[in-house]
Amino acid sequence: MSKVVVEKKGYFGEFGGSFVPKELQHVLNVLDENFQKYKDDEGFKKELDYYFREYVGRQSPLYFAENLTKQLDGAKIYLKREDLNHTGSHKINNVLGQILLAKRMGANRVIAETGAGQHGVATATACAMFGMDCTIYMGLEDTKRQALNVFRMELLGAKVIAVDKGQGRLKDAVDEAFADLVENYETTFYLLGSAVGPHPFPSMVKHFQSVISRESREQILEKEGKLPTAVLACVGGGSNAIGAFADYIADENVRLIGIEPDKAATLNEGTPGELHGFKCLVLQDADGNPLPTYSIAAGLDYPGAGPEHSHLKTIGRAEYVTVTNEEVLEAFQVLSKVEGIIPALESAHAVAYALKLAPSLSPEESIIINISGRGDKDVEQVFQMLTK
Repeated sequence: MSKVVVEKKGYFGEFGGSFVPKELQHVLNVLDENFQKYKDDEGFKKELDYYFREYVGRQSPLYFAENLTKQLDGAKIYLKREDLNHTGSHKINNVLGQILLAKRMGANRVIAETGAGQHGVATATACAMFGMDCTIYMGLEDTKRQALNVFRMELLGAKVIAVDKGQGRLKDAVDEAFADLVENYETTFYLLGSAVGPHPFPSMVKHFQSVISRESREQILEKEGKLPTAVLACVGGGSNAIGAFADYIADENVRLIGIEPDKAATLNEGTPGELHGFKCLVLQDADGNPLPTYSIAAGLDYPGAGPEHSHLKTIGRAEYVTVTNEEVLEAFQVLSKVEGIIPALESAHAVAYALKLAPSLSPEESIIINISGRGDKDVEQVFQMLTK
């Protein structure tokens, strides 16, 4: 491959861009051209809306968590129920948008990376429906933590490749997926699952995930007659969070709060650097090499964050806080017992911070927690942690 070329578009402040080999940049340029062509095309939007409604089950409810609200004796707590989507998480929103784009571009082979497996399951699901060949890269360590999702992907017809390089986690799966794209760019569509990577991926993922905040903004205005005090979402790469924040960014009185694992606190402890072909805040050593990370939630185990999150952090528009594994496990159990809703471990990070935030606010205020996924995939893992 030729040397890396640097594109000047796709920036959020100082973050974003595209730092990839020339041949791959050509592929990304074609992808961007098609995305710009179709994202506002009436026929494309009509088809996407059809699948959102008839296949995914949108709108997802904005549920008033009355029991939890009473228990915490503070702000009203609303849950944006992305866990009720087909395949069990927010991931299907972006997957359907990109798969319809891939179809219009004539692709018949799709690759993807996955951490907790939810993006992999969503991609395998869409590929099954549209009859496309599907290969999913997943870190070896994550295949062990999320064995059920591996089986689900295979059941849906996908080939799952366990990546044993590095830590065997999400970063390593992304590395291998990009290596595949570099080698097979002429025939392959890379359906990237998070708001990371070189342009246009962060903007594309945000566009398709913004349906979350578009709905929740309308729903909270209908229920409360005013905007929420805060919107909370977990952050790894940042797709569910940027989707939950998107339509509130211009509303400066609405606090946007991203919650990270304390041992993968990219936005709290990272410094500007390049990762996977784009610039963002990265947990890195003095030589610019990504540092090892750890989270009990496989989907948050990533040393970087999306460029727009990096920008929102830098300019102070969004707040990013951390919670411990112990707080996450407690929140996982609290929401299950109090509301009868078992959240994904990723989503439980947002719940954990809400348990601290809500009591500090008045009953006239409200907060929205994005429940990005359901916890079926994590029950066995949590059982092992709580009973060992």
